[in-house]
Amino acid sequence: MPEPGDALQKLGFLTIGLFDGHNPGPGHEVMLEMISLGERLGFDSAWVRHRHLQFGISSPVAVLAAAAQRTSRIELGTAVIPLGWENPLRLAEDLATVDVLSGGRLNPGVSTGAPRHWDDVRGALYPGSGEAEDFSYERVARLLRFVAGEPAVTFRGTEGFEQFSDRVEPHSPGLRSRMWYGGASLASARWAGEHAMNFLTSSVVRAEESEDFAAVQLSHIRAFREAHPAGQAARVSQGLVVIPTDSATAAQRAKYTAYVAARTPRAAAPLGPERMMFARDLIGSSGEIADSLYAHAAFREVTEVAFALPFTFEWDDYAQILTDIAEKLGPALGWQPRSWLPEVRGCRGCSLSITRPRPRCGRCSNLSWRGRVTRSSPKRGSTSWSPRPWPRPLLTCSPRTRSCSARRRTSATCPARSSTSSTRSTTRASTPRPGRPTGSTCTGPATRRARCAR
Repeated sequence: MPEPGDALQKLGFLTIGLFDGHNPGPGHEVMLEMISLGERLGFDSAWVRHRHLQFGISSPVAVLAAAAQRTSRIELGTAVIPLGWENPLRLAEDLATVDVLSGGRLNPGVSTGAPRHWDDVRGALYPGSGEAEDFSYERVARLLRFVAGEPAVTFRGTEGFEQFSDRVEPHSPGLRSRMWYGGASLASARWAGEHAMNFLTSSVVRAEESEDFAAVQLSHIRAFREAHPAGQAARVSQGLVVIPTDSATAAQRAKYTAYVAARTPRAAAPLGPERMMFARDLIGSSGEIADSLYAHAAFREVTEVAFALPFTFEWDDYAQILTDIAEKLGPALGWQPRSWLPEVRGCRGCSLSITRPRPRCGRCSNLSWRGRVTRSSPKRGSTSWSPRPWPRPLLTCSPRTRSCSARRRTSATCPARSSTSSTRSTTRASTPRPGRPTGSTCTGPATRRARCAR
C-alpha cells in the first residue's frame, strides 16, 4: 500500500437526485433521505448536482433548504450551479436565505459559461437579451460581490413605511468564505485562486498539458493554490466515483461491475473538441480503493473529498455504498467522523438540566428533542439547534392546557386528559423511577410509547 499522506479531514458525497418525470416526488424524497442518512453515518458534507431540462435536480438551492430542515450538522453543497442560467443578484438572495436557515452550513459551488444547448434555450431563458448576457468570469465576480455584502444598488433608506437596503438581504457574513468554483481547466483553477474561492475538482478535466488524468488534476490543484492568498491552506475538494463492495450482495457486485465496465472506455483518451478527460471509476473493497487513491497524485494533495455516487442505482445500493464509505473506506483513508451527539439540557416539559450520552429527558427517560445544545467545531464554535422529532408523529401534550397538540394517525387520545393517565402522572410524581431525582414531576405521557416532546 502506498505511503499515505495527511489523514483525510472531510468526507462528503455527491448525488444527482434522479426522478421519474411522471411522478417526481419519490425521487426528491429519496435524495433528501440520502442526505439524512449521510448525517447519521457521520459524513461531513452532502453535495447535489444541478441539471436543467433533465430528470435531475433543477433547483438544488430549494432542495437544500428542505434538507436543512431535516438535518442539523452536515454541510450542504451544490456541485455546481451553472451561472449562465442564473441572475447573480437573485441567486445571492437565495443562497443567503438558505445559509441563514441552515445555520451557516451552505457551501455553494458555481461555474461559468453559456448554458448547454444555448441556441435551443436562448429564446426561453433570455428572450430579446441573450446577446447582451455576459457568461465570463465576471458573472461569478458579481455573485461574489453580492454575497460579500457589497452595495448592489445606489439607493437605501426609508420610503413610506418600507425600509430599503443597498445590499443583498439577508446577509450571511460567513457565506463568502464558503463559495466554491467547479473548474476543469488551468484557467479556471487560477481564476478561482486569485478570487479567494474554494476549488472543486471532479472526475472530469480538460487535457491541456497531458493525457494523464491524475497529472492534469494535480496541475490544477497546484495552480489554484499558487494563486490563492491562503496558499497551501486553500481548500480543495476532489470528487471521484468510488463504489466500495465490502457489504454488497452478489447481485449488487454484478450490477456495479457492469456499470463500471460500461463507463470505462470513455476514460481511455480525451473526448471531443475540448479534449475532456474522465477519471476511471474505482470499484472494489475499501482497502483496494484506498490503495488506488493513495496512488493517485492529485488525491495525495487534498484533505477533503466529495465522492460521487453512481447515477442510476436504487436506494438499497446507495445505502450500502454510503455505509461502506463511512464505516470502511473513510477510516482506511485516516478519516474520523466528528463527535456530534448533542448535550441535552432537559426536555420540553421539564426544567431539569442534565447531560446524557443520548438525547433523552433526564426525568422521564423519554426522547427529548428540544433543549440547548452545544457542539464543538473548529470553525464555527458552539451553536444551538432543535431537530425535528423522530420518529414522528408523536403525542405531545401542552402542560398548561392539557390538550393534545399532535395526534397519532390512529384515534389515540391525549394521555394528559384521561383519568387513567392523570392517576399515573400523580403516582409517577410521588414514586420516583430509578435514576430520576427525588421530587421530580414529569408531566409527559405515562408510557414510553407516547414519547415526551415537551
